[in-house]
Parts: sequence; structure tokens; C-alpha cells
Amino acid sequence: MLSVEEIRHVRLHEPGRIARALADRPRGRLPEPGTKLMVIAADHPARGSLAAGSSAMAMGDRRELLRRCAAALARPGVHGFLGTADVVEDLTLMGALDGKLVYGSMNRGGLRGSRFEMDDRFTGYTARAVAASGLDGGKVLMRVDLEDPGSLRTVESTARAVDELAAAGLTAIVEPFLSRREDGRAVNVLTTEAVVTSVAIAAGLGGTSARTWLKLPLVPDMEAVAAASTLPALILGGEVSEDAEATAAGWAQALRLPGIEGLVIGRALLYPHDDDVEGAVDRAVALL
Repeated sequence: MLSVEEIRHVRLHEPGRIARALADRPRGRLPEPGTKLMVIAADHPARGSLAAGSSAMAMGDRRELLRRCAAALARPGVHGFLGTADVVEDLTLMGALDGKLVYGSMNRGGLRGSRFEMDDRFTGYTARAVAASGLDGGKVLMRVDLEDPGSLRTVESTARAVDELAAAGLTAIVEPFLSRREDGRAVNVLTTEAVVTSVAIAAGLGGTSARTWLKLPLVPDMEAVAAASTLPALILGGEVSEDAEATAAGWAQALRLPGIEGLVIGRALLYPHDDDVEGAVDRAVALL
């Protein structure tokens, strides 16, 4: 496993080694039917979102982020990783993604706190890059603000990404929200009605939904959310919760519903309040 110093050396002196490492990486496989997925996510920094819990810059230290990701990925029952190219490449060089499913984050242009946040352009992986890197699919964040024309570009780009990934035989993971501005800040609407509406919009994107999955938040009535589509859905972790037990109970309840196929969790497991990454991951895996 390469150290951060060795990764920096590779990037400076042997950049071609990164593509070779991606090509040689042992691929992961979907678990057997009936087994829920556990995917670790770390694509927040590329959108300028570095906070976790009470620390505004928690994810700003790349060495620490990689350490936590590697620790989480090494735990039994973790199937995959979701991130931007820089983090995927670092973890690949470290050997932390061997045998894992890997999904590339595609649109990170809606920078946190920016006036153009809803015009969330594709500045990360393209479908072609996902395929060339030997990944299993791409993930798209699709926030729809009915008062912001910039959302239309995101919706259209998401539809094209769904088509392009499907044409390459790859999974498209769409994370849809209805959003709005509150005091100048972009806020996701987390009512059951809003999430059901976002699911309906996301499920209809592109010329085929055969390879589309959804990445959805926990809301009060997950039964209604699960009933809104036949697409496979994964539950996202969201912010680091003050009540980890209540959050885990919500995950457990959602996982019992038809169509909810697993968890995609980032900060809640990578930066738990007690700083025990391995313990947090093990408790989440136990829910599966």
C-alpha cells in the first residue's frame, strides 16, 4: 500500500502509473441477491463541501481523509466506494479499492454556497472516463429548484449521462432532490412529498432506465418513497447526526422495504462523533 508521500512521487514522476493501476485493479462484483450493498462515499470535497460534524474543514486534510476511507473500505461487508477521480486514483494506488465496486462522481460544478449552485455542471467524471478507468458506474447529483433556471441544465445533463452510461453498460446512480433557496443558501426539501416527486422525475430521465439506480435521503414516510419507483435505491447517510442511534434505526427500517438495496454513506461513517471509523462501519454493516 503506497503512502501519501509515495502517491505524490507517482503523480510527479510516474503519472502513467495511475492508468496502469486502474487497469490492473481487481474488480468488485455485486453481492448475491438478497444481500444489501454497503458503499462508502467521499465526493464532497470536490464541491467545496469540507464540513463534517462540528468541524468546518474536517475533509480538508487529504492524508486524513484517505486514512479514514482506507480504514472503512477494509472492514468486512463493505462492497464499494463512490468518489471523484482524485480520491479514486489515490485509493487505487493504495490498493484500498482492490475487489471493490467503484462509482465515479460526475457533476461537482454546483459549488457549495455559490450563486450558481443549482447550475450543477459536469466537472468530474464523464461516462467515457468512467469506462476508461474501469469503474462500475457514475453518480449524478440532481437538485431541482423550480425557481432557478440553472436547474434545467442539470436535469438535461443528467439525462444525457444516464443514456451514455447505459450505452456503455454501466450503472447510473442518480441522487435527486427538490431544492430551494433559504436566505441565499441552497437547501434540499426533505418532506416525503418532495422526495417522491424527485424520484418520479429522476426515474423518467433518458432513453432507458434499465441501468439507473437512485440514491435517496431518509424522510418520514420511506414506504411512500420506496413505492414511487421500481428502480433499485440506496439510502444516503447525509450529515453527521447528533443522534447516531436514531439515524441507524432509520436506516434499518428503510432497508426492510422492497427496492431499498443498501446504503451509500460518507461523513456519517468517516467522521463519527467518537472518531471510531471501524466501529461506525461495523455497526452500519450489521444493519444489512
